[in-house]
Amino acid sequence: MEVWQVWFLIGAALVFFMQGGFAMVETGFTRAKNAGNIIMKNLMDFCIGTVVFLLLGFSLMMSENYVLGLIGVPNLQIFTDFANFDFSGFVFNLVFCATAATIVSGAMAERTKFSAYCIYSAAISLIIYPIEAGWVWNSQGWLFTKGYIDFAGSSAIHMVGGITAFIGAAILGPRIGKYAMDRKTGKKTARAIPGHSLTLGALGVFILWFGWYGFNGAAAGGVAQLGSIFLTTTVAPGVATVVTMLFTWIKNGKPDVSMSLNGALAGLVAITAPCANVDALGALIIGVVAGVIVVLAVEVIDFKLHVDDPVGAVAVHGVNGIWGTLAAGLFANPNVPGADGAPNGVAGLFYGGGAAQLGTQATGVLAIAAWTAVTTTLLFLIIKKTNGLRVKPEEEIAGLDITEHGLVSSYADFLFSPEAIEPSSLPASVPGTEPIEKAVPVVRKPHPLPDSDFKFTKVEIIAKPSRLEDLKVAMNAIGINGMTVTNVMGYGMQKGNLAAHYRGVEVDVTFLPKVRLDIVVCKVPVETVIQAAKKVLYTGHMGDGKIFVYDVENVVKVRTGEEGYDALQDE
Repeated sequence: MEVWQVWFLIGAALVFFMQGGFAMVETGFTRAKNAGNIIMKNLMDFCIGTVVFLLLGFSLMMSENYVLGLIGVPNLQIFTDFANFDFSGFVFNLVFCATAATIVSGAMAERTKFSAYCIYSAAISLIIYPIEAGWVWNSQGWLFTKGYIDFAGSSAIHMVGGITAFIGAAILGPRIGKYAMDRKTGKKTARAIPGHSLTLGALGVFILWFGWYGFNGAAAGGVAQLGSIFLTTTVAPGVATVVTMLFTWIKNGKPDVSMSLNGALAGLVAITAPCANVDALGALIIGVVAGVIVVLAVEVIDFKLHVDDPVGAVAVHGVNGIWGTLAAGLFANPNVPGADGAPNGVAGLFYGGGAAQLGTQATGVLAIAAWTAVTTTLLFLIIKKTNGLRVKPEEEIAGLDITEHGLVSSYADFLFSPEAIEPSSLPASVPGTEPIEKAVPVVRKPHPLPDSDFKFTKVEIIAKPSRLEDLKVAMNAIGINGMTVTNVMGYGMQKGNLAAHYRGVEVDVTFLPKVRLDIVVCKVPVETVIQAAKKVLYTGHMGDGKIFVYDVENVVKVRTGEEGYDALQDE
């Protein structure tokens, strides 16, 4: 028995670690200028949640003095009778409570006041989540006594978080630039705002998946039940991810990375309620459906309802939380082992149990959804009227890191760097249709110069990063022994169009990585520099690069004080 009590707490620790996963997913799926704000929110929703859950939330949820199956009577036993307090139960329920609060953060990211976030996060952990979760998991809760199946929280946690996220994002409004009017049709259309790091997003998904074994498995009462839960918690997200990948591949022509990451989370959310009640076939079917509906839900919410959800929280947690809870009434297998290792005896519609269990599941979903919708709508409207919910437009544009936290950047020491490609590892020319004059245009910018025996000229070359090493070799070969290289982003007449899609939305403008070489010459003829650069850059395609030529008035070498021609020479 003590072994399972230890596992119970280990599972709680795994669930706590999921906070890091949520932070990484949200950070990766949004822009870098808000990364610090997002990390702060994910830190504080747990910490604020700890305070309010300690003072009131836990008592409302799990009090032994439970009124009419609806709400617990606060007793502050944690302060008055600590020796006999349920320490493990408190920690376990706290980490789950924090998960419900953090789901909301992603859907309202990049434009919410930090003070508003702290207020609604506290309210969720103080009242909204504890009351409905008590219906499900307190042994006297009205849904618990009806035999409602939500083993680990598809409805009590994820659906609640998803509904709250939808209402909050709808009241808050979309990010600046997310939607625009199509001049041809006159309809509002969605625009892609890509996240700054899918790598971070993927790391977050892996962390969440790892933590989900504790999320679903911590309450297992025996080895057989735990093994069954681990199996279903692996099958459903695995299948869902494959289905999402194939669905987006067929639909958009290429497999969507961010949607596939959402697909994994959708499968995990959907299996959370029935994880201890379904077999492998049930988990597989649940995963297939989750993998499809997460894509459809993202697109309906974005394209049709025009609710801006940067991370897909509503589709992943809200829609699939509902699906997973109802699926328990369809696929519950009475032969799946219970806590004691014996068959649990609960049958869903497709396993001979009739519609009774499905009806119980639907009743619970409707009741919890109604409670959540009413309370969170009132909450957000009150915050909007009093504290204010949204930052000013200029603050949103500048980024919440600097405006809300005084943080210049979460990545202060990181710079873009060109890929390390060996000189001449790429072909100097590939078949193309554009003549060299168009592919590598030269723009000359004259400047009135004073009388001088020497003429100084600055040559600025904009090129693809893959050509940098060959450019350096070519410049050295003609006697250029000094240059400045800067990593830049930009696009030309084609707006960086590579037929790219992000979360089902065509990316209208893509800033592509480029390098800029600045060279000042005097002795080496400018035309020699231009021809050497063209030879390296030219492939015959638009976008090969550009060369700008400027007159320079003077050059000063700081170390020696030399000016003019002498400043460009060295020992």
